[in-house]
Amino acid sequence: MTQDATALDPSSSWLADERPLPYDTTTTGPSLEPSNPLATAPVARPPRTVDGFAREYLRELNFGEGVALSRASQNDQYLALARTIRHYLMADWLETARRRRENPTKMVGYLSAEYLLGRQMGNALLATDLGAIADQALKSLGLDLRTLRAQEVEPGLGNGGLGRLAACFVDSLATMDVPCIGYGIRYEYGIFRQTFEGGRQVEVPDSWLSLGGPWEFPHPDRAVTVGFGGSTETYVEDAGDGSGRQVQRSRWVPAWNVLGVPYHYMVPGYQNGVVNTLRLWSARATQAFDLQIFNSGDYAAAVRAQTFAENISKVLYPEDSTPQGRELRLQQQYFFVACSLKDFIDRTLEKDFDLHRLHERIIFQLNDTHPVIAIPEMMRLLMDEHGMEWDEAWAVTQKCFAYTCHTLLPEALEVWPVELVGRLLPRHLEIIYRINEEFLETVREAFPGDELRVRRMSIIQDHPERAVRMANLATVAGVKVNGVAELHSQLLRDKVLPDFSEMWPDKFTNVTNGVTPRRFIRLANPTLSQLITDTIGVGWETKLERLESLEPYAEDEEFRERFAAAKQANKKRLRELLAVRDGIELPEHGMVDVMVKRLHEYKRQTLKLLHIVSLYEQIISGQVDKDSVVPRTFVFGAKAAPGYHMAKEIIYLINSVAATINADERVKGVLTVAFPANYNVTLANKLIPAADLSEQISLAGKEASGTGNMKFALNGALTIGTDDGANVEIRKLVGDDNFFLFGMDEPQVAALQAKGYVPSAVYEANPQLKRAIDLVASGHFTGGDRGLAATVVDDLLYNDRFMTLADFQSYIDVQGEVDKAYRDQERWTRSAILNVARSGFFSSDRSMKDYLRRIWMPTHD
Repeated sequence: MTQDATALDPSSSWLADERPLPYDTTTTGPSLEPSNPLATAPVARPPRTVDGFAREYLRELNFGEGVALSRASQNDQYLALARTIRHYLMADWLETARRRRENPTKMVGYLSAEYLLGRQMGNALLATDLGAIADQALKSLGLDLRTLRAQEVEPGLGNGGLGRLAACFVDSLATMDVPCIGYGIRYEYGIFRQTFEGGRQVEVPDSWLSLGGPWEFPHPDRAVTVGFGGSTETYVEDAGDGSGRQVQRSRWVPAWNVLGVPYHYMVPGYQNGVVNTLRLWSARATQAFDLQIFNSGDYAAAVRAQTFAENISKVLYPEDSTPQGRELRLQQQYFFVACSLKDFIDRTLEKDFDLHRLHERIIFQLNDTHPVIAIPEMMRLLMDEHGMEWDEAWAVTQKCFAYTCHTLLPEALEVWPVELVGRLLPRHLEIIYRINEEFLETVREAFPGDELRVRRMSIIQDHPERAVRMANLATVAGVKVNGVAELHSQLLRDKVLPDFSEMWPDKFTNVTNGVTPRRFIRLANPTLSQLITDTIGVGWETKLERLESLEPYAEDEEFRERFAAAKQANKKRLRELLAVRDGIELPEHGMVDVMVKRLHEYKRQTLKLLHIVSLYEQIISGQVDKDSVVPRTFVFGAKAAPGYHMAKEIIYLINSVAATINADERVKGVLTVAFPANYNVTLANKLIPAADLSEQISLAGKEASGTGNMKFALNGALTIGTDDGANVEIRKLVGDDNFFLFGMDEPQVAALQAKGYVPSAVYEANPQLKRAIDLVASGHFTGGDRGLAATVVDDLLYNDRFMTLADFQSYIDVQGEVDKAYRDQERWTRSAILNVARSGFFSSDRSMKDYLRRIWMPTHD
């Protein structure tokens, strides 16, 4: 029998009366002087051995999940594994936090309404270099790591590229050991799970938390109170500067409050012992349950406050085609930034920190317009809660925010009706009005007599309704405004915010997006990753520019064979996945031609569809011999916003075309169309490495950047694309011979729009295009019902806002070049290798270095 090293004091009695103390959530640390050296020692790490991991796992399974291994369900096994891996991260997490507290430096506060994280387990195993140990430990217990990894439900806390970008950025900042807190919303239901019924999209709730969330740490004791509605009032108080001066101040008296409960997620750096924090906020009622109402028998009313409050963090991007939906979106945006700013000022900064120096400790990056309401919130906090005068607070605020614009579409720049802002956030509307009033005085001084310019630059628009222009507010207050690709940043200056660019040219800069190579090569493509490591050595995952060392190997026959074999292995892996996941059977041979992205008209999934229909029409009409066509598997992946009618009609048409072509023996083995439902990060990790051709075919001047285009190039797919977004930079880097360029450039698009674009005239003048559209319009793909395709057909012929028909012939011609190149497999493989070798620029680590040097910390090396 073993004895504890600490002798027991026989005079002590744990049964003595409790010592009640006031409950204080701000008090930290022990209340007595510790005598045990373990209390002040660094947090002990679990042993990094197979046996040590197995013991840690069984301890978690038995005492965490409360089950014996012999009775554990697969979900029990998965949850225990997730928490075991978490143990290995936690010591580094707590040590990182301690080090940052003891040596405080400037931090990045990344404010984003979306974080499309993907599955956490594989990334955590990679970051901790525990994969082999975990695999062997589980095998020793009769368990399979691959089976348990497959149990994880991906948190769909983002809609697409913007959310995936945010996840890449926080990954890179941890890998670079840059202090960062990511702030966002813990949506109970993420982006909807997409299903198809009769070819039409049906949205199903994404219950990603239903079986547990083992990667999160809830902290209800650190909840923040957030107000809504009510009114403002003024009062007089002493200035507090010893002068005896009286000052008039304002305060907000909200009509109702909610609590923001933080949930912490660990963000590990890549094998460097650094773990940053992602803090997501969940809404709760301040009084969740009214016992008196419940006892009266009105059970629904008793929990009404809870239901109302929790709606705020219930679902990602509520449908906003209704007034209620728009109001809920604004509630969401204010809720998470109010929690985040309060949290940083009250809990992260030292108690005696001088807020006049706030910019020395934080830069808040506004990821698009969703968090821009943080600007008046910061002003409110500094003035109403911390006693600053207006000029002092504005000087601080202007140094603490930077704004990333992610769009070129005017309708995507958020505006909020003044009536709605005033009703929900009356104090903030007062602040916005004063910011605007002082800003417009500056504009008039700089451009006297130019009242049209004043109206254009005003934060408050008057038509078609009086509303707050959030992009204008962000630009006025931000220390920098950046676009996300070279072309996008230029168009941002020239077309989206030209007046601001003229007034403050130095405020505008560019940071081209990037993706994390840890997830999108190392995890997603282990076969290619191993080939890269075998060829250029270890460490390229954090120095992606080293991929350029692969370039000479494009001429090495053995390397080309191994590269092609890796691609074939990835295709096989995709076929096996889709057969099980979706019941989709893909052919074993031919090109894998992929278009995966959010369904939006400017991304032009309809152009890809017309290409497929045209190929099909030429074969079945006998114009083209089936045996002369390069076999292709076309894979789509896309979700349409629930209220986006045209996008949903396009999805239906794609599925209708797929069903018809896949059932037609005349094109069997040559044309296959697949549209697996619910495209997400998990599927992307299998699909992108298998792709031969990457479709990046948006109308020039409409795509801000794209990051899917980068992921495909890094994984050895060739791109067919317009000169749009980051395609421009990809083409420059990989070379014209390794990129299939088609279509108008942005000046040509603008010229055609100015001249007057008539899509029906293009249709009449192009026989191949006419036959393809006529086949769709005939009902051939919709069971003979012409009306089912009419919405899409009529829009193409009489509207075609994004000039699909204008670029059709160029696209078809270049697809012919694609066929020719693919027939020469040696040439194709060389080009694919060069795409990988020349795409190291597109690491999110490089993006973060650019942000640090150009925006966040200009002196950062």
